[in-house]
Amino acid sequence: MTQPRSDRILAILTVRNEGAFLLEWLAHHRACGFTDFLVISNDCEDGTDLMLDRLQELGQLTHLRNDGPHDKGPQWSALKLANGHDLRRRADWIAVLDIDEFVNIHAGDRTIGALLSALPEADAITLTWRLFGNAGIRDFLDLPVREQFTRAAPAIMGWPWRAAMFKTLFRNDGTYARLGVHRPRGPDKSRLAGCRWFDGSGRRLGGAFLRSRIFSHYGRDNYRLVQLNHYALGSMQSYVLKCDRGRANRDASAFDLSYWVERNFNQVEDRSILALDDKVRANLSALRSDPGLAALHDRAVAWRQQRFEQLMSEEQWRALFGRLLMTPPSRVLSPEEHSLITGHALRARKQS
Repeated sequence: MTQPRSDRILAILTVRNEGAFLLEWLAHHRACGFTDFLVISNDCEDGTDLMLDRLQELGQLTHLRNDGPHDKGPQWSALKLANGHDLRRRADWIAVLDIDEFVNIHAGDRTIGALLSALPEADAITLTWRLFGNAGIRDFLDLPVREQFTRAAPAIMGWPWRAAMFKTLFRNDGTYARLGVHRPRGPDKSRLAGCRWFDGSGRRLGGAFLRSRIFSHYGRDNYRLVQLNHYALGSMQSYVLKCDRGRANRDASAFDLSYWVERNFNQVEDRSILALDDKVRANLSALRSDPGLAALHDRAVAWRQQRFEQLMSEEQWRALFGRLLMTPPSRVLSPEEHSLITGHALRARKQS
């Protein structure tokens, strides 16, 4: 059973210099049941903003420009813009996503409608990250992300805690006043007692999940009904460009090797997202049939290749690329090692 046609499911996305990945992301999320897209771009050099303009002309999404400077980072500024937008007010359900995050539903026909049917009492559902590693892929290639990167972290893993972070699909009923990167914010305290949160395996959540928590329980399989495939690294070349771009919610904060090590898990093969591939391919083919979009996509691909070559003229970027080549895939810590780290954290908390 899918969601009623009247349900408006809104995805909010912020992007910068990610035009090479935009069409696949849009094609996938249309296939899994999102009906509306509000995309905010900032300071694009690769033509992403022009792609979004064309997609808006084709009725595929709504595009807002949000060029800097940004006092608190472009993503927070973008969410402030989105919060007052008519699409946000009219949506029945909302999820704030990134271009490297793909909603992967395991229930029913793998659409949001099937997920909502499986959890009919839900007001919010945590979409817990499933980290997909680099799989040793060095070069950026103009191929589908979902097909290239199929090695992931195990379903149950205790460390690092960031592996259990989530985004939230939530009912837009006024319980929360503001959008947030990982979860809705500004709760109406008078309504919280009746707000029903569930995790991606269908378990009822309470306490801090209703107010502020942004990571799921450790040591549990949080993915029985839905997971959020997080392709945070991509190829080594793409990761260098990601570092060059900087973080979306903090202009001055760069990525480094620690970010890579805490996400490069490749222990399990997971191709479950490809169950929607026929629909995604059809959507993608329709988008690429527009000559203007196809040309802009090719331009974004060429920009990435040229930008990487430019960065390799500087020692700091060559050094980072070299470290990526030298660094093996990350090892999952044993339960004993995980307990050792969390034990230190608990003792430090008691002492503070």
